[in-house]
Amino acid sequence: MATTNEGSEGAVRRGRPRSFDRDAALRAATIEFWDRGYEAVSIADLTRVMGVKAPSLYAAFGDKKTLFEEAIEAYVREFGGFIDRALEEEPTARQGVARMLHEAATWHTLPGYPRGCMLISAAVNCTVQSAEVAQDLTERRREGVTALERRIAADVEAEILPPGTDVHGLAVYATAVLHGMAQQARDGADQETLETVARTAMLAWPQQNDGAAPEQGRIRAD
Repeated sequence: MATTNEGSEGAVRRGRPRSFDRDAALRAATIEFWDRGYEAVSIADLTRVMGVKAPSLYAAFGDKKTLFEEAIEAYVREFGGFIDRALEEEPTARQGVARMLHEAATWHTLPGYPRGCMLISAAVNCTVQSAEVAQDLTERRREGVTALERRIAADVEAEILPPGTDVHGLAVYATAVLHGMAQQARDGADQETLETVARTAMLAWPQQNDGAAPEQGRIRAD
């Protein structure tokens, strides 16, 4: 009796790879959301920049909100990781924040990419229908403040910073400078101008007891 390959052929058909590069399509969607914000981008815009038809978009990424959430994760991995690296790798909170602001001047003005920070610009002008998206981005930004608070509190506990340091206020201050730099980049400020902002901002940092003279706002170049 002759054998049949019908089952294996069906598996091949069902497992046929997509006719588009998913990573490239996600990157295109990320840039579009970053540039124009969540609310302003339509499904038609997304299919155009991603090079896919709507059914393929829904099959690969789900609805617009789900795609946006994945785009945010992609953005954070590729463009937002400098913040965590700075805070984790530098020996003090002051050095971590100085490096964070220094690198923000570079990352927020990358040639060929939208300026500023997607976690800020993507939430602009959200309507009631997009309130959940806006709230999710707000929570991400709050998490950034909390991470800074932990880093600063560790320096207070280690007596690197004075015991009376306003941990929350200092974390909010550094975050406000970071977010302000992103908006200034969006408005056209160049890297050099943002470097000046970063250096000036560090002049307000409390003097620390780390056995070395204060950096007086000097930002590391490495």
